Amino acid sequence: MKKLVLLFSILLLTFLGTTPCYAIKIGIIVGASQIGVGSSNDTSIIDANTNKTVCKISAMKGYEIVPYKNTMAIKLNGKFYQIYSDNIVLKPAKDGFVNAKRKWYRGHLIIQNRNNKLTVINNVDLENYIRGVVPAEMPSSWELEALKAQAIAARSYALANLGKRASLGFDLKDTPEDQAYGGASAETVKTNTAVEQTEKLVLTYNYKVVSAYYSASAGGQSISAKDVWGADVPYIRSVPSYDGNVKKNGHGVGMSQHGANNLAKDGYNAYQILQYFYQNVRFAKVSDKNS
Repeated sequence: MKKLVLLFSILLLTFLGTTPCYAIKIGIIVGASQIGVGSSNDTSIIDANTNKTVCKISAMKGYEIVPYKNTMAIKLNGKFYQIYSDNIVLKPAKDGFVNAKRKWYRGHLIIQNRNNKLTVINNVDLENYIRGVVPAEMPSSWELEALKAQAIAARSYALANLGKRASLGFDLKDTPEDQAYGGASAETVKTNTAVEQTEKLVLTYNYKVVSAYYSASAGGQSISAKDVWGADVPYIRSVPSYDGNVKKNGHGVGMSQHGANNLAKDGYNAYQILQYFYQNVRFAKVSDKNS
């Protein structure tokens, strides 16, 4: 592999947010006529409209919920009982997990009856969301520095796209249409280490968090945003993608994941990898404190 010459610098900028910490809403089920949910510990189902407890569910048991008129019904002991709400929340006790789609998730679940179909949303803090994205987007066996680059890119994309799916009641989907997300079930020790070692770090351009686009591979040369979407993105450039042994897979804009792993194997760290694939970006650290 031809050796790269990279100038490396990092500037930590503090973003003083309007909330004490970032949470994100991820749509994990949309338009369902029936769902199965559960919790790792005894949990209350709360009516999100009134904040009152609807019922209790037991740890490590599955429960069926269906839309019923403009509300919902839950199956308990073999019988369905109406939940007089169109918007409920499963919020487990500290260190508990919730279950849907046969996966475990951190945070809590929001279940809504929208047009007589159920939507399930995982409301989770940003860092725990990224824990579930990195191993879903990049093999956990890959180089740690590539995984760290993935964590920063994914965190940046998430913050830059908060509210993208607001018409559906959440921020992002859990699929590659936005970012693949496998919840706590996808987590590994190595990918969690990558998230922890890059905690709160994002990419910025002109003091704004960027949509750090990435794809599996670009087939030897990354593609400018203009060539794919018809409009320039100032921090995206076409560069050799260092994945020439892998055919193009995805849009090819921004970071090549295979290229990132190859660069990591060649000794480059996450910050150098990102500064190679994204032009004139700086690193910022999201603050937990109000301004």
